[in-house]
Amino acid sequence: MFIKSLQIGLLGFFLCAATAWAGPATIQGIVKDAKGQAIKGADVRVESRDGKQLFNTVKTDGKGRYISQGLRPGVYRISLVVNGAVKASIMNTSAKADQATQLNFDLKPVAAGQASIEQKKGKHMVWMPPSTGTHTGGRWVEVDDKDTTPAGALNIKRGNAEAVRQQQMNNQGPQSLPGYNGSGSGN
Repeated sequence: MFIKSLQIGLLGFFLCAATAWAGPATIQGIVKDAKGQAIKGADVRVESRDGKQLFNTVKTDGKGRYISQGLRPGVYRISLVVNGAVKASIMNTSAKADQATQLNFDLKPVAAGQASIEQKKGKHMVWMPPSTGTHTGGRWVEVDDKDTTPAGALNIKRGNAEAVRQQQMNNQGPQSLPGYNGSGSGN
């Protein structure tokens, strides 16, 4: 019984080692606009399928080519971002060990009916990088194209515990906090 368990354990070890020795995967391709011209400086993002983890971002060169190397074999979501707007997203790109996966983006002009719907909607998705000092990744945010808010005037207020305490003391005092009885115990 012990010998059988040892054999199975060694077999599992060798399978794991063989997988670890397999080389990294690569995703590459060419990005072209609706006129067939190469798009220079577009971002190609390699993300987890659910979009919660970013593995790599590469820019296209002058000929529209990109290459993302050193990826683990697996299935990825590849997004094309041009001028801050997501133009295409492929949800199930499979990358295999020691092989280059070819994924080209050929943007096509939209039909007149679709263009008017998109113009009425007036929204697009923008990638927001993570905040400095956080361990959370960035996220996609829907942005209204017709927003009249001046540049740099974000509706974000940042503070720390001391600033919140000062505001509470200035506005209403700590007695307005639920559960506060003045003893500091909260009961």
